[in-house]
Amino acid sequence: MDDDAKSDTRPLVKVYHENCPGCKQEQKNEVHRGVPYRDFIFIWIVSLCSALPISSLFPFLYFMIRDLHIAKTDEDIGFYAGFIGSSFMIGRALTSIFWGVVADRRGRKPVIVISIFSVMVFNTLFGLSTSYWMAIISRALLGCLSGLLGPIKAYASEVCRKEYQALGLSLVSTSRAIGLIIGPAIGGYLAQPAEKYPNVFSKDSLFGRFPYFLPCLCISLVAAVALVTCLWLPETLHMHHEKIDDLEGSLFGYEAKETSDETEETMLEAKQSLIRNWHLISAITVYCVFALQDMAYSEIFSLWAVSSKISGGLSFSSKDVGEVLAISGSALAGIVASYFVNNLNMLICFSLLMYQLFLYPLLEKYLGPIPSTRVAAILSIPLLTSYPFMSKLSGFLLLLVVNCASFLKNISSVTIITGCNILQNNAVSQHQRGAANGISVTAMSVFKAVAPAGGGALFSWSQKRQQAFFLPGDHMVFFTLNVVTAIGLMLTMKPFLTQPSSKN
Repeated sequence: MDDDAKSDTRPLVKVYHENCPGCKQEQKNEVHRGVPYRDFIFIWIVSLCSALPISSLFPFLYFMIRDLHIAKTDEDIGFYAGFIGSSFMIGRALTSIFWGVVADRRGRKPVIVISIFSVMVFNTLFGLSTSYWMAIISRALLGCLSGLLGPIKAYASEVCRKEYQALGLSLVSTSRAIGLIIGPAIGGYLAQPAEKYPNVFSKDSLFGRFPYFLPCLCISLVAAVALVTCLWLPETLHMHHEKIDDLEGSLFGYEAKETSDETEETMLEAKQSLIRNWHLISAITVYCVFALQDMAYSEIFSLWAVSSKISGGLSFSSKDVGEVLAISGSALAGIVASYFVNNLNMLICFSLLMYQLFLYPLLEKYLGPIPSTRVAAILSIPLLTSYPFMSKLSGFLLLLVVNCASFLKNISSVTIITGCNILQNNAVSQHQRGAANGISVTAMSVFKAVAPAGGGALFSWSQKRQQAFFLPGDHMVFFTLNVVTAIGLMLTMKPFLTQPSSKN
């Protein structure tokens, strides 16, 4: 009798399938209980590469539209720039669910490899664009084949033990945030090289005839390095070739005869439609609203910074914008000030990385993803309100304030995005995670596709109402960004946004 009782209460026995990469990874996680630093480094590099081309065009997009002679007046440049910014997101929205399904059926790694290869090809073609439509089409094709974001988020939560999931997803957000910083820096420094560095590049050279090719080429070379890195990425998808409703085989690595009530509940939840999973849909909705605000901010900031101070802008060059977005530029007020700001910005950029690696995991552990998202959203509202007043500053003080504001905005964005990613991955089981992230990326891409076009049109309109009584000029632009932030903040409240129970 005692033996039977012991038999009934013994723990489930894990079964590892010999040829299953997911089982091999789980077995590795059981043996090595520490942080998988090597795998995290590879994830960081691959995710960085995929993020570089997204915003690298913003510092020079204003000048590119001008050189393509599509806009009749300077005030119309923002309108046409918005459509190029949107084309990437439209392409990604059309195919993200497809790539998510492929990642769930064929593995995470093949989708990652295809995405990195597409960066090498179509980002290079974008830099060689000789017409407005060539630029739009090359960006749209780059978006269509950019299926990495969904699988890499699923991958980051599967390559490690559950206690390191927040760190893994935080690394994805960190690398993408840094990519969205370094990308504009590359675009700002290397665009129009014949004008900026005439001693190195002549106007008759390849980079003189194609003034926006050099930054795109550099990013493509980084993609080539990331493609080689993919060789060391382990696959994490379970490939048992079993049906979910087959109770005779092993289920998620456990023997079917040992199936407990909790495992049966997990199996039934896995069968449910993703569209009916409210935990997932609510997290995706919040994610999309903040993604809309973040993308619109990226578009608007670059257009606002290069516009003249008479129009309420900062009169920056593309290089100045790249410096600010990179948080690693030099000041505009002499050698001493330049040295000071260079070291300050290196400290700020390093602080951003340290925040994501060490502070955010602690913040998520003690507050949770939802409260940390709310705090970041609340703090970003007064920050965005202050932007129009920066045009009153000049020289060293201007660059210092803009750099600090950019740093705080990045901290806020990364905190919100990482929190939403954690909620989305916790809302589904592994065999649905690729598709779930595909749905998330699709919805987010639709919002991000609207953001540049809407932001560009809003900015163009605001430039024509400098003397308006209510929210004149750029005040209206940043007020609108705050309205979107407030909507996202309200959606984080119950009963709209909730978390699944801990056992799920």
